[in-house]
Amino acid sequence: MEPIRVAHVMGKMVRGGVESVVMNYYRNIDRSKVQFDFFADSDSVDPLPYKEEIESLGGRIYIVPPYQRINKYLPALTKLFKKNGYKIVHSHLNTLSVFPLYAARRAGVPVRIAHNHSTAAKGETKKNIMKYALRPFAKVNATHYAACSRYAGEWLFGKKSMERGEVTIFNNAIDLDKFRFDPAVRDEVRRELGIENKFVVGHVGRFCFQKNHEFLIDIFAEVHKQTPNSVLLLVGGGELLDEVKQKINDLSLGQSVIILQNRSDVNRLYQAMDVFVLPSRYEGLPVVGVEAQAAGLPCVLSDAMTKETKMTDSVVMLNLTDNTKKWAKTITETNELPRSSNISIDGFNIRKQSQELLDCYISIK
Repeated sequence: MEPIRVAHVMGKMVRGGVESVVMNYYRNIDRSKVQFDFFADSDSVDPLPYKEEIESLGGRIYIVPPYQRINKYLPALTKLFKKNGYKIVHSHLNTLSVFPLYAARRAGVPVRIAHNHSTAAKGETKKNIMKYALRPFAKVNATHYAACSRYAGEWLFGKKSMERGEVTIFNNAIDLDKFRFDPAVRDEVRRELGIENKFVVGHVGRFCFQKNHEFLIDIFAEVHKQTPNSVLLLVGGGELLDEVKQKINDLSLGQSVIILQNRSDVNRLYQAMDVFVLPSRYEGLPVVGVEAQAAGLPCVLSDAMTKETKMTDSVVMLNLTDNTKKWAKTITETNELPRSSNISIDGFNIRKQSQELLDCYISIK
């Protein structure tokens, strides 16, 4: 029997959190029963993330015009959805899912899933206008609703929909064993990076407004005053990279900040860190927060993200209005916390969660 083909609409594909989440599910789902096809906008990064892996696992990739060219985007999607005869289209575009799910509806796709991975915050005026304008239409073309957390589900689909059980939560699950703390790997990576005797403040995330790197650099400048042997390890790429580099130079921190772009071995890099810091302006439920906790890292996170992100006692959540000295003091104090290799994060085991997704697809197709 042929597996169910599910069309996953990714939008502009980068090596970000949403791509990481979908790939984790794809790697671990029973692909003899369900296969994923990926729909990416033509303005995605080049080379396309995960392309070789997706194709090796039996998935197909379709490149379509970006949603900004709506008069070409909708016909392209409608044509492909109809041609391939999908029974399920699963869109990961948050409020923008209204567009691909309209195309799916026109193509006669019976199951149309709107999946929300994010929320909103002040500061992105143009983007927020779009989000709030489209939010009332979140359910219009969808037959099913999904979210990465209760907070994200309530934000897009409403509190009543959550209370009625209309929104399915698919946790940003990971391979917990892959991230488990390993002292030998820690020593190896720290030697590779030349940071054997350093206090390593780590961050994984795209260089974009949401992740708040400007504030992170200010925080680290204060950490560095208190702990001169500290280094900041930044992992990721993005449109604000050059601005962040300029700020690092302006604060004379160039010798104490390491930037590693688009790494495929992030699980190893967590091992080298002493504390993980994520001062995001908004989040749904950040997969990097799950990964860092699985690696046994103390975490200092902004409380602008869902409280569901705190899964272990090693997490401290601070407000973005707290000054850099408070953030820095909290970060340096984590140096006294023991690192554990025996972390259990219930509900975030990808093997169990991928089975739940499989069961969902089979039940609704």
